[in-house]
Amino acid sequence: MPFLSLKVDRAQISGALELAIRDAELAVGLDRDGDGKVTWGEVRAAQTSLQTYVLGHLRLIGANRPCTIGFGPVQVNERVDGNYLWLPISAACGSVLKRLSIDYRVLDAEDPSHRGLLTLSAGGATQTAVLGGATEVRVFELDHPSPWSAFIEYLRAGIWHIWSGIDHLLFLLSLLLPAVLVRREGRWEAVPIAAPAFANIVKVVTAFTLAHSITLSLAAFDVIRLPGRLTESVIAASIIIAALNNVFPRVTEGRWRIAFAFGLLHGFGFASVLAEMGLPKGARLISLVAFNLGVETGQLAVVLAVMPLAYLVRSTTFYRRGVMPWGSSAIAGLALVWFLQRALG
Repeated sequence: MPFLSLKVDRAQISGALELAIRDAELAVGLDRDGDGKVTWGEVRAAQTSLQTYVLGHLRLIGANRPCTIGFGPVQVNERVDGNYLWLPISAACGSVLKRLSIDYRVLDAEDPSHRGLLTLSAGGATQTAVLGGATEVRVFELDHPSPWSAFIEYLRAGIWHIWSGIDHLLFLLSLLLPAVLVRREGRWEAVPIAAPAFANIVKVVTAFTLAHSITLSLAAFDVIRLPGRLTESVIAASIIIAALNNVFPRVTEGRWRIAFAFGLLHGFGFASVLAEMGLPKGARLISLVAFNLGVETGQLAVVLAVMPLAYLVRSTTFYRRGVMPWGSSAIAGLALVWFLQRALG
């Protein structure tokens, strides 16, 4: 997810756009020699192309006229999920800004699902927004930002994070796949009625929600934090454990305990995104609640979409001998790749 940070000082704007190298490769083609690696020399050689691309896909508008955007030398910034290009931005808007419109279309052609995360500071107040998608031009009041606008933005950010954070969803899915089955005499069998399946789903989802809500809140208010690489590595490991438990069952009745234990760590993962956004002064609690509600809303939407179908096909050979062992193995394999990438850098 790209990050756009802007600070308004009267008629001037300063900040930066952080774009993952893989996204920059999609946009301007950094790998000039086609060897599958992006070198610092290739980054520097593509700097002009990158600046031209950004000018064509990002407009800052104040007082009904576009601001003049300039750039500093590109740099590289390392994050948990990989290296990012850090492109300093400055803009002159001609008159003191009371309102700023942002037309953000970065990667809209290359990846329609792409979203950018905005942090906008002005007059001691900070606003955030998820940019991209259907609404290309966003308007921000700089003098008197509404706390309810922060609520909506953090709610939207929470929903988008859970939908784009496939690792969290795969962990939850690994725990929910056996919810419509019961283990008898060394094999999976379909639950005879809906009540046990519904109870299993409620227990797992509730435990996961409660756990990550606790650590998300603690981390958001700086009570406790864990190193990002450690957190992301353990999240990948939790997916492996949950998925392999479906193939080689060890815990069959108390999966909610696994959901709670590892959900505590997933909460630190959610908190890392919230830390990038920041909690706006004067609306910290409402923003935290909104982000968490967004995560729960996105999570519930996925559960409601997947689990009724799983219940309908629970008694089929395809589900018991196909989806359960092979689907779970595929999830574990993907999570293993993530674990190695995150743990080894």
